[in-house]
Amino acid sequence: MKKISQYFLQGLLVLVPVAATLYLIYLIFAKIDGIFRFTVPGVGFVLTIALILGVGFVTSNLLANRLVLSVDRLFARLPLVAMLYTSIKDLVHAFVGNKKSFNKPVQVAVDAANQIRVLGFVTRDDLHALGMGESVLVYLPQSYNFAGNLIVVDRSRVTPLAADPGEVMKLIVSGGVSAQ
Repeated sequence: MKKISQYFLQGLLVLVPVAATLYLIYLIFAKIDGIFRFTVPGVGFVLTIALILGVGFVTSNLLANRLVLSVDRLFARLPLVAMLYTSIKDLVHAFVGNKKSFNKPVQVAVDAANQIRVLGFVTRDDLHALGMGESVLVYLPQSYNFAGNLIVVDRSRVTPLAADPGEVMKLIVSGGVSAQ
């Protein structure tokens, strides 16, 4: 009976991540295909990728850039839309593009004895405008969640990490179990 339990657990360890990943990929394909109402699986997904590449190609020239700026200004003026649009835009730009925000991984001492520390990313070095000149903003992503906490912490409690920001984010989001 002990061997059967061991085989069962080993099977779970292999199948759950594979099945969950395949299921999520299936859901993404099905959702995108459902939007376009295609009966052939994957056609909507391929068209979505082609659309994204096409928009990227077209907007990389000067004329289309003006159109993008016009849409940007319009969305920034509309009351509720402005809040949603700028938040989503800032979040996307934090991970992709020239203005990546999560590129300064740090550890923060939570207690005075420096025995409890958390990992995060400095997102703003200068808080003089808020009257907190000796503080920095540190974003603490949460494990297994698309959320986090933003804390204001005294600069002396922050220690920069000599590590790849992507690896630090992967480590935090995976709860520390991600393979190196």
